[in-house]
Amino acid sequence: MRAVRVTEWGGPEVLKVHPDVTIPEPQVNQILIKVGASGVNPVEAYKRTGRDAKSMSLPWTPGTDCAGTVHKIGLAVTNFKPGDRVYTFGSVTGTYAEYAISTEDNVYMLPDQLDFKAGAALGVPYFTAYRALIQRARAEAGQTVLVHGASGSVGIATLQFAKAYGMTVLGTAGTPEGMQLVRENGAKFVFNHRQDGYMDEIMTATSGEGVDVIIEMLADVNLQKDLEVLAPDGVVAVIGSRGTAEIKPALMLGKESAIIGVTVRGGVKGQKSRKVISAAINAGIQSGWIKPHIGKEFPLEGAPQAHHEIIDGPGALGRIVLTVP
Repeated sequence: MRAVRVTEWGGPEVLKVHPDVTIPEPQVNQILIKVGASGVNPVEAYKRTGRDAKSMSLPWTPGTDCAGTVHKIGLAVTNFKPGDRVYTFGSVTGTYAEYAISTEDNVYMLPDQLDFKAGAALGVPYFTAYRALIQRARAEAGQTVLVHGASGSVGIATLQFAKAYGMTVLGTAGTPEGMQLVRENGAKFVFNHRQDGYMDEIMTATSGEGVDVIIEMLADVNLQKDLEVLAPDGVVAVIGSRGTAEIKPALMLGKESAIIGVTVRGGVKGQKSRKVISAAINAGIQSGWIKPHIGKEFPLEGAPQAHHEIIDGPGALGRIVLTVP
């Protein structure tokens, strides 16, 4: 099979398609999937540089989530059969490939309403969004939610959940196209986070009260500003950070506000939690309000460009996927 392989740590250029990789065999509790599309996540670009080299081995195929068709199942698999349309949240062998293996508990039925590209946008983005907004920040109907960096795949998913669950949604983006996308996906108020004074605009939009929940994608840049616009008892749920952050803890004392971390693989590792999230995703798809947005798509050979876009691109616009014909 064709698969992207990393044989040395480095920049996007180390992502190379190898044409003769052996198709893996599923073990007893595993499923072999013929990949139709694979999602591209920032963490894969970080790992590619060798950040986690001590716990990883080469050669390495990136990729956590994909959508496709069940090709073969292990002897202990009971909930899937060859031919089923599925999506994944986790992979044993990596999903930047024509075939990928996942354990049964990381595979979910893909509703007929979505194609493989949309299915490849469900795993990490929607599991992360629900985990952050509902399970960690415990956001509720009637609250005000700011999605700080809302035009990427996790941001779009968070907007959709928050609007559907009765919250007043604010979102930021860094380009006019991103701001329009944020608006189209449920934000009542939209701000350009590259313009000076936008946090003042957020306070004005909330009549000076601030926001109850902030879903933060870049804490090293925004965390201090987040604390300034939090309402009393407010929560900042940190999904992403690329460095250190300096804050004034005194801002948290009088408001009794909190900063919490969100991890995709850790917090949702339990089977019960995964079932809750996948059920919420399925309900949203059936109701028609979960609509993954595909910003850019590339073939497997375009993996280097996809990694460049997701880290150094001009501005996120939904999900980046690799398509596998």
